Amino acid sequence: MCSVLKLLTAGCVVFALVCSAIPSVAASPGLVEGHLQILPFREVELADGENTKTTTPQAYSEYPLVVLSGDGKREIARLTADAQGNYRAELPPGDYVLDVHDRARKHARAKPKPFIVVSNQTVRVAMDIDTGIR
Repeated sequence: MCSVLKLLTAGCVVFALVCSAIPSVAASPGLVEGHLQILPFREVELADGENTKTTTPQAYSEYPLVVLSGDGKREIARLTADAQGNYRAELPPGDYVLDVHDRARKHARAKPKPFIVVSNQTVRVAMDIDTGIR
């Protein structure tokens, strides 16, 4: 009985040593990308009769996006769209919510968008913001 116990103990020790020698592999990140559209995105006729677009590259920087934890309580990342309104970020796999930073104070109407990042995959999440400016 004693030799069986010693053999079992030795086996457990060897197993523990082998398991601790194997490096833990973190899951590869995934990507979230999308397009930010600031509404109204229409041409406005100026007094001199020329037309111009209402959304400028500078407007995108006024509405940074935030990636929140799946429960919406913790900020994970902050994104600013490029001059064409596109954004992209690398995130660990998990559940997230995309929202507009400080949406209530800016009176911007936008729906928070839940999404899931999967390892080595890209998820597209489009965001529309209605500024209320007409």
